[in-house]
Amino acid sequence: MTTIQDLLSPATGMGAVTLRVGNLDTMVDFYRDAVTLDVLSQDGELAVLGRGGTPVVILMHAPELKSAEPRQAGLYHTAILFESEAALAATVYSMAQRAPGTFTGSADHLVSKAFYFNDPEGNGIELYWDRDRTEWSWAHGQIEMATLYLDPNEFLEANLTEATAADPRVGGASVGHVHLSVGDVDTAREFYVDRLGFETTTMFGNQALFVSAGGYHHHMAMNVWESKGAGRRPLALGLGQVEIMVPTLDEVAAVNERLTHFGMQTQDDGRSVTVSDPWDNIVKITVAA
Repeated sequence: MTTIQDLLSPATGMGAVTLRVGNLDTMVDFYRDAVTLDVLSQDGELAVLGRGGTPVVILMHAPELKSAEPRQAGLYHTAILFESEAALAATVYSMAQRAPGTFTGSADHLVSKAFYFNDPEGNGIELYWDRDRTEWSWAHGQIEMATLYLDPNEFLEANLTEATAADPRVGGASVGHVHLSVGDVDTAREFYVDRLGFETTTMFGNQALFVSAGGYHHHMAMNVWESKGAGRRPLALGLGQVEIMVPTLDEVAAVNERLTHFGMQTQDDGRSVTVSDPWDNIVKITVAA
C-alpha cells in the first residue's frame, strides 16, 4: 500500500517530451507552424519548442534509427494543455489549415475537451483544455471521465475569432500529461504507482491506467490498446524521454531513494534522476525551473 511519504509532491507536473526524429527540419516546421509552438532554441541536432519560455517538445535528430514497429511499447501521445478554449481553438484551426489529414479524432472527456492528431513521423498528439477542477467529479476515489462526441466545427464556431485565427499563439501552453503504450497494466501500476509515487485516478479494467499527483485527472496514462504483451523497446525513432517536474531537490532525492530501494537502476546527476520503466521508456525526474 502506498503511504503519504511514498507519493510524489502535489506540486508535480510534466516537463517536455523528447522525440527522436528522422527528419529534423520537417518536424520543426510542423511543431512551429501547425502546432503553433515557438522555437526556443536550436543547436545542430537538437531543437526545443514551446510557449512562453516553457519547453513542450525536444526534437533530437537521429536519422540512423528506424521507425518503431507496430504494436511496440512507447509513446501513445503527448498531450499539450492550453490555458483557454480560445487558445485551443486557435491551434486546432491552425492544424486544420497547415496540416490537413493529421486529425484523428476529438472528445469531451468531462474533465477536458480534446483534439487528437499525428505528427509527420506518426507520434500522437493531444491538444486539450481543462474544465475547472470544481466541475470534475470523483466517485470512490476515481475521477469520472468519459469519451463523448465533440464536434470540431461547433467548437471552432464557438471559440475561434478572426484575431486568433490570424495569430494563433494565444496564451501559454505546456505538457499536461503523457500517455504511453505499454505491455500490461499491472506492471505499469507497479512501476508508476508503487515505485515512482503517482496515485491511481482511474482504471479501465486491464486495458488502461491513469495516474497523477495532487489530484489532477492524470499526469500520465498507460494503455495496452495497441501494444498488449509488448516487451522492452528497441532503440528506434519516437519517444526519447518523458520528464516529470517536482518542486525541490529533496523530492528528487526521495524518488531516487524509493527507486533504488526497489532495486531500480537510476542515474543521479545531483539535480535529476533518470530511470527506465519496464518497457525501456526513459523517465527523468527533475526540479522545475
